[in-house]
Amino acid sequence: MFKPRIGILHYTAPPVVGGVEAVIQAQASLFHRMEYPVSVVAGRGEASTLPPGTSLVLLPLLDSQHEEILHINAYLDNGRVHPGFDSMVEKIAQALQPVVEELDHLIIHNVFTKHFNLALTVALDRLIESGSICHAIVWCHDISWTSPSSRSKVFPGYPWDILRTYRSDVTYVTVSAHRQKALAKLFECSLHKIHLIYNGVEPSSLLGLSPEGLRLADRLNLFGSSLILLMPVRVTRAKNIEYALHVVTALKQEVSTKLVLTGPPDPHDPENMRYFHSLLRLRQKLGVESEARFIFEEGYQPDEPYLITERVVGDLFRLCDVVFMPSHREGFGMPVIEAGLSGVPVICTDIPAAQEIGQKEVTIFSKEQSPSDVARVIIEIVEANPVSRFRRRVRQNYTWEALFQRQIEPILKGQ
Repeated sequence: MFKPRIGILHYTAPPVVGGVEAVIQAQASLFHRMEYPVSVVAGRGEASTLPPGTSLVLLPLLDSQHEEILHINAYLDNGRVHPGFDSMVEKIAQALQPVVEELDHLIIHNVFTKHFNLALTVALDRLIESGSICHAIVWCHDISWTSPSSRSKVFPGYPWDILRTYRSDVTYVTVSAHRQKALAKLFECSLHKIHLIYNGVEPSSLLGLSPEGLRLADRLNLFGSSLILLMPVRVTRAKNIEYALHVVTALKQEVSTKLVLTGPPDPHDPENMRYFHSLLRLRQKLGVESEARFIFEEGYQPDEPYLITERVVGDLFRLCDVVFMPSHREGFGMPVIEAGLSGVPVICTDIPAAQEIGQKEVTIFSKEQSPSDVARVIIEIVEANPVSRFRRRVRQNYTWEALFQRQIEPILKGQ
C-alpha cells in the first residue's frame, strides 16, 4: 500500500531540548510505526537521536541561532529589514526546494507563526506559492503577534505580516482551543478552518513498557479500553473466573471493558483443562469474547506451558485500572500487595493478604453478591477517583496513536 512521504520541519531537531523538539521526536516515531516514510528537516540536530528509519536533512540556515540569521534578526527585531534579507530568502529557498519537492506532506512547526527566522518563513511561503511544496501543514504552538513577550518583535508590513496572513492552500493545526481561537481571530477566519490537535503522550516510553508488553497491549486493544481489569492468576477453579466473566458481562453494558487473565491452565491436569474449556464456552455464551482475554490463548499448546515474564506482568499492572480477585480461596494473594505498590485499586473477596495487609485500603465483596452489583461497585470506585478518570480519558484519547487515527491521518488523506 502506498504511504505518502512525510517531512517535519523546524528550526532545530533533537537532541536540542524544547517542547517543539519533543513533539517532533514523538511524531517521527509515530509516522515510523505507522510505516510512513518520514524525514526531519532542520538547521541543527543529530540523526542518532531520532527514531530508527527517520532521515535527517540538515540545512544550517534554518537554525534561528545561525550566525547569519542572528545578524538579520537584529535588524528585524527593531522594525528594520536587513539589506541582504531577500538574498537570504533566496538562498534558503534554493536549499529547501529539492528537499520539499520529494515530499507529499510537509509539517511546518511554528515557522509560520513565530518570528525567529523570518527569512525561512518567507522562503517557505514562496515555495508554497510556486507549488514546490505539495501540501503544507502549518502546526502552530506559539504566536508572536499575540504573545506578550514577542509582540514587540513584530511590526506592520513585510515580512512580519506573513505571520498573521491566512493562506487557503495550507492546513492549519493548533495544539489547544486557546491557540485555535487566537489564530482564527488573528487571521480573521472562521474557527473551523483551523484544526485542533492536542499534543499526545507515548505510553510505551512514559510507562516504561517492554516491547512484549506493548505488543500485548496493542493486540488486546488496551489503550482503546475505558476500563481494564487485571487478574494476574493461573486458570484454576479456586480463582472463580466464571464469576469474573459474569461481572465483565455486566460492565460491558456500561463501559468499554477488558478483563485480562495472565496465567494458563495446567496442561497436565485434565480437570484443569476441562475447567478452562468450560470458561471458553461460557465466555462465548455471554458474548464477551472480545472483553475477556486469556493472554496465552493465541498459539497456546497444551504440552508447552506458556510463560509470561515478570516484566510483562509489571507492564499490565501499570496499564490496568483495577486488580480484580474474585477467588474462592488464596494461600496469600500476592497480586494484592503488587497492586498496592503499583498504585492500583484492589477489589476482591476475603483473602488473607486483603484483610491482613490491605486492611481498609482494599474493597472487599462477597461471592454471594450478584455480578451486576459488583460491576456497579467497580464503576463507582474508578469514577469516584479524579486521577483514575483522567488517566483513563488520556489513555483512550490522548496517546499519539489515538490522535493519529482520529485526526492526523484524515488530514493526510484529505478527509
